[in-house]
Amino acid sequence: MMLMYPGPAPEAGAMPRKEQIDAMMKYNEELSSAGILLSLDGLQPTSKGARIRYKGGKPTVTDGPFTESKEILGGYWMIQVKSRDEAIAWASKCPASDEEMIEIRQVYEMADFPAESISEETARRAEEISSKL
Repeated sequence: MMLMYPGPAPEAGAMPRKEQIDAMMKYNEELSSAGILLSLDGLQPTSKGARIRYKGGKPTVTDGPFTESKEILGGYWMIQVKSRDEAIAWASKCPASDEEMIEIRQVYEMADFPAESISEETARRAEEISSKL
């Protein structure tokens, strides 16, 4: 997964210029044409969001904006590649500006968990959920 941190402009309500949108669309098309793009989305500013924290098993909701955060997630690409190096190579091609950053993160798969932590029933249920997506 590639996570986009767009810098402060989107939080301030600034929308990307046409040239930026066009360049990003070209990049997205390259990911799709390469057969590695599984999904992607941009996220609206935190002023339209909420955070739910859990203390003592009790949820507490805080409405955005989240000014205490230095780096706000702005969107993501879910890609399927063979290696971390390949993910880095694709992220390096992104037409990002000086204020933007992409973070590469791997998604857990059931095989990543120790066998003793996952019952056959849990594995079956996880597969069932995944097949419905």
